[in-house]
Amino acid sequence: MTQSFKGTALITGASTGIGSIYAERLARRGYDLVLVARNRERLNTLANRITTQTQRNVEVLPADLANAEALAKVERKLREDASISLLVNNAGIGTHTGLLESDVERMAEMITLNVTALTRLTYAAIPGFVARKHGAVINISSIVSLAPELLNGVYGGSKAYVTAFTQSLHKELAGTGLKIQAVLPGATATDFWQIGGLPVENLDPAIVMSAQDLVDGALQDFDDDVLISIPSMHDLQSFERYDASRKALFDQLSSNQLAPRYNAR
Repeated sequence: MTQSFKGTALITGASTGIGSIYAERLARRGYDLVLVARNRERLNTLANRITTQTQRNVEVLPADLANAEALAKVERKLREDASISLLVNNAGIGTHTGLLESDVERMAEMITLNVTALTRLTYAAIPGFVARKHGAVINISSIVSLAPELLNGVYGGSKAYVTAFTQSLHKELAGTGLKIQAVLPGATATDFWQIGGLPVENLDPAIVMSAQDLVDGALQDFDDDVLISIPSMHDLQSFERYDASRKALFDQLSSNQLAPRYNAR
C-alpha cells in the first residue's frame, strides 16, 4: 500500500540500476518523483510503470548532468519547486582501468559528473530545505571512498569527495531539521560494470549485491538516521572503530611546532 504523501523526491541517474530502484521504493513510501537521466525513453517507461503501480505523480526531466546548460535546468527545478523534499544524488560514472590506461578527458568528465554536478545540485536544494526546516539529501558514494586503492584513482578520489562532502554537510547542518546520508555500495549488480569496461559476470558472485538489496538496506539506514550507510558490511563495528580513530586524530592534525620525529635527524 502506498503511504501518505511525503513530498517530491528528485533522483538523478534514475533510468536504470540503483536510481530506478530508489524511484520505485520512494514512490511506494509516498513520494512523488522527478526522474533525471539522459535517456528519455527509459525514463518514460519507468515513470509509466511507477505511476500505474503506485498512483504517484512522476515527472520526467531528461538531462545530461555533464552538460552545463542541462545541469542548470535541474538546479532551477530544485530551487523553484517547493514540493521537493528529498534529493538523491545517484548519477555517476566509474572505471576500473588504471592511470596509464585511462583517457584524461574521460577522467575529467568523471569529475564533472561525480563531483561538480553533485555539488551544484546539493547547493541548489539545501537553501530551500533549510528555509522550510525539512528536507533530505542522499548521496550515492562507494566503498572505494574508504579504499581508493581498489579501483581507478580518479573514481576513488571522486567518491572520497562525496563521502567527505556528506560528512561535512551533516555537521554543518546539524539542528536545521535536515537529514543527510552517504550510501557506500560495494560491488552491485548494475550496468555500471559493463559501462566501465568490466562486465559484472567477471566478478566473484560472493561480493556482488543486488541493487534491490542495496537500496533496501540503505533506506533502512536512512530511517534510522545512519549517516554512512554500508549495506554490504557485515561487521559494522569495524567501520565504527575506523571512524572513531579518524575522529580521534582531529586534535592532532595541526600544530605550530614540527613533530619531534623530524628533530631526531
